[in-house]
Amino acid sequence: MTEYIAPQRDVRFALDHLVDLAALAKLPEFDHADPETVYGLLEEFGRFVSEVLAPIDRVGDTVGSSFDAATGAVTTPPGWAEAYRKYVDAGWGSVPFPAEHGGGGFPWLVAIAMQEMVTAANMAWSNCPLLTQGSIDMLLHHGSEEQQETYLRRMVSGEWTGTMNLTEPEAGSDVGALRTRATPAGDGTWRISGQKIFITYGEQDMTDNIVHLVLARVPDAPPGTKGISCFIVPKFLVNDDGSLGDHNPVKCIGIEHKMGIHGSPTCTLEYDEAVGYLIGDSPNQGMRQMFTMMNTARLSVGLSGLAIGEVAYQQALAYAIERRQGRAIGAPAGASSPIVEHADVRRMLLTMRSTVEAMRGLVYANAQGIDLARHAGDEAARVAAQELVDLLTPVTKGWCTDMGTELASLSVQVHGGMGFIEEAGAAQRYRDIRIAAIYEGTNGIQAMDLVGRKLPMRAGGVVEDLLQRLEAIDPELGDAYPTAVASLREATTWILRNGATDPNNALAGATPYLRMFGLVAGGWVMARQAIAARTLGVDDPFNAAKLETARFYINELLPQVHGLMGAITAGSELLFALTPDQLDSRR
Repeated sequence: MTEYIAPQRDVRFALDHLVDLAALAKLPEFDHADPETVYGLLEEFGRFVSEVLAPIDRVGDTVGSSFDAATGAVTTPPGWAEAYRKYVDAGWGSVPFPAEHGGGGFPWLVAIAMQEMVTAANMAWSNCPLLTQGSIDMLLHHGSEEQQETYLRRMVSGEWTGTMNLTEPEAGSDVGALRTRATPAGDGTWRISGQKIFITYGEQDMTDNIVHLVLARVPDAPPGTKGISCFIVPKFLVNDDGSLGDHNPVKCIGIEHKMGIHGSPTCTLEYDEAVGYLIGDSPNQGMRQMFTMMNTARLSVGLSGLAIGEVAYQQALAYAIERRQGRAIGAPAGASSPIVEHADVRRMLLTMRSTVEAMRGLVYANAQGIDLARHAGDEAARVAAQELVDLLTPVTKGWCTDMGTELASLSVQVHGGMGFIEEAGAAQRYRDIRIAAIYEGTNGIQAMDLVGRKLPMRAGGVVEDLLQRLEAIDPELGDAYPTAVASLREATTWILRNGATDPNNALAGATPYLRMFGLVAGGWVMARQAIAARTLGVDDPFNAAKLETARFYINELLPQVHGLMGAITAGSELLFALTPDQLDSRR
């Protein structure tokens, strides 16, 4: 099985030419993060993930995490705790966080480039630091000074990890249905009772403490999402001097047996009058607080499609070069050709490579927008950046995770029969990435968010601004790109007009519309890639390859958008033509 190698030159091309790392480094907050410093950091981190994390990915899949029902303890796969200590000792988790909490103060864009590498090397392991990053983000925005002082420095360093506790047996995507309760203890603390499911790294043996962020209802809270509060519930209470105190009454009562990411323990946690600390000045602010971190969390999940797509491509390419079968057109009689010489294998490989490059540009643009929304020099620029982030986030999350799944499936296909055999490693990519379309709001929810909340922003002005940016690009590669952008404009106009009169019309077309949006956004990336490659000079084989993958994406993949128009504009009548009884053909 081919192990992952960080694609440093591809990452650098994206940072230099598809986004503008150098411009971010000119902002006062990032004057220490000049491109050469960043590239040196990424080279070192790439070596770390390739040498430390990629080699234990396979054992994570085959052995997985284990659960001791007698004690509630979870044991991660062999080598995982040791790898985590090396990660913490090197300070990798602290890179993007503020210096006042022990961080390196680098742009979120740099964190995303690092996340791509760690997720590709070992997706199951990467979930632990990624969940901690989300918890840090929440506390940075909403934690009190005392809470930040107590928890943040050790979470930024990675000494302690964090989790997000939202889901319950009766409250999955419908968070407003949760039942976990929080009652005041009379001393400023609360007592949390209830059960949470699907809690990633809710218990593990890699750190001394876990800081759970738990959604719960206080007495007399309003129904639905308006009555949700968020609490800090540490596994171990923290003494005034920062040392660990008593074990809080929160216990793991089981871990899930999953399709993939076997090394990442997905826990059921039981809270029995556990001590909790309210985040914020008053109760019932939990959903607002959660949405503060939602863009970064959904971006990180979308990134997993890019990451697994990259490693799946690396494995497929290595196999296609090595595997000999059949005689390619033009090969000598009696010869057995490497399958990379067959046209259909080339189609699959180029589909994988070009889609990975399109996803990378989109993910990085989304991350750059987060940095500009926080740190751009004037208010207008910050508002414009935040609007773009809000618009692109559901597209990045939904389209990239869908594409990651499809590319992992293509990798299995390139491997042929061996792809269906676990030892080849291709099947693991497919099993691991399949959860990403479900994480952080299913992709159907992302599509509904896009058409219901994001397209109407500023009365359609935000999406209009982006459409004009897309239309201003001319990659000089024929008509495929401008006609695809025109189709997106037509579909957007239909969704905005018909969704306003009947929301079901917009919702019925939401998923194919998100697919179209993602394909065209990928085309926007590849159009700019083609222009950059020509400008740099295609006498360099690397730049020539960038131009050719852009040509392939725009001319062979982008035309798919036109076939989506019928599903986008069909309305809801056909979806509801059958009754639930009629849907069941057994009746």
